[in-house]
Amino acid sequence: MRILLLGARGFIGSAVLAGLREAGHTIVGVVRPGASPLLQEGVTWLAVDLRKQRAEDWRPHLAGVDAVVNCVGAFQDSARDSVRAAHATGPLALYEACVASNVRRVVHFSAIGVDRATLSPFSASKAEGERRLMALPLDWVILRPSVVLGREAYGSGALFRGLAALPIAPAFTGMAAIQPVQLGDVVRTVVRMVAPDAPKEVALDLAGPQAMSLDAVVARYRQWLGWPPARPWRIPNWLAALAYRLGDLAGFLGWRPPIRSNARREMIRGATGDPTAWTEATGVVPERLDHALQRRPATVQERWFARLYFVKPAVFAVLALFWIGTGIVAFGPGWQRGIHLLDGTFLEPVAAACVIIGAVADIIIGIGIAVRATARRALWLSLAVSLFYTIAGTILRPDLWADPIGPMLKIWPIIVLIVAALAIREDR
Repeated sequence: MRILLLGARGFIGSAVLAGLREAGHTIVGVVRPGASPLLQEGVTWLAVDLRKQRAEDWRPHLAGVDAVVNCVGAFQDSARDSVRAAHATGPLALYEACVASNVRRVVHFSAIGVDRATLSPFSASKAEGERRLMALPLDWVILRPSVVLGREAYGSGALFRGLAALPIAPAFTGMAAIQPVQLGDVVRTVVRMVAPDAPKEVALDLAGPQAMSLDAVVARYRQWLGWPPARPWRIPNWLAALAYRLGDLAGFLGWRPPIRSNARREMIRGATGDPTAWTEATGVVPERLDHALQRRPATVQERWFARLYFVKPAVFAVLALFWIGTGIVAFGPGWQRGIHLLDGTFLEPVAAACVIIGAVADIIIGIGIAVRATARRALWLSLAVSLFYTIAGTILRPDLWADPIGPMLKIWPIIVLIVAALAIREDR
């Protein structure tokens, strides 16, 4: 079969892509503009912005397609994402094109519990997407997974690893139970449901067999990583609220932290469901989290990732604030100091202009590092500027190498931190 797969670079989508290819299908992988294609033979890649696509735009891409699988998901509105465009209006244009092109089989990813309550724009948009698809004359299948976990670390799975690496065991109040489901079980379900003889016009809850608290899930991951139990600590409400707000700020800047306001609203309901209908329709028996973790022992790379999880945002925050702060200081209390550093050099006549240019460059670099879309380029620019400062300082003021405060020596730790940020910038 030839299958059009939306979200082919995502956490779930990339695993579904591999599973469908292994089953012998030919794939048209749809990704957002600018995304790099994965190393997969027999895949045609298509860059599409769902926010701008109309039904007639999809028609040429559906020629020869037998089924559509939609794995697109966005947890919260941000500079890069619109949950309604991702879950409702964007897919609707494709599904209307499917009706016109006689592509009948559609497998659509929703989220568990949205048929019971919509507690945030995330679940409201998921429910809207379901309703719009159900109203069309298609052989639709709606999959509502609980929290999806796998060997890959992204979203909730990455967060659980990061929390497990902390020396304390933080516990959030007001969080309901979840039934984590394994990514491999989700992939097997999609492979089954794209078949022409698979059940149609069904909505299935993909929930694991274990109902667990978040604390229990984190404890399992800590044990899996080979560390002794951590001392529990109940997070104060004010600190939890601050964490969600900081997550919202990071989301506004284009990053995708799992701790955001929508997460707080959704976890009040939890992520539980009955997997009986799922198993009856597909034959997939969901795997327990304990068994899945025992089946794939943690590696040193897993432990590195877990320990670096909360270090990463700290690295980016420190670098962004460092560059912005140096620029602000140069315009304020450090102005005269900056002018005097160029006394006796050939740049003395234009010292004020040099300080202004340097301060503006520092602020631009800091803002660029804070914004996800520009972070990579800003980091490379910060590396170049740091090396320039080192070379220029050596030529103009070699005496600074002997300064007891060590301004020239302190550039090197910053350079190493920039290189580390470049190495850990990607989320997946």
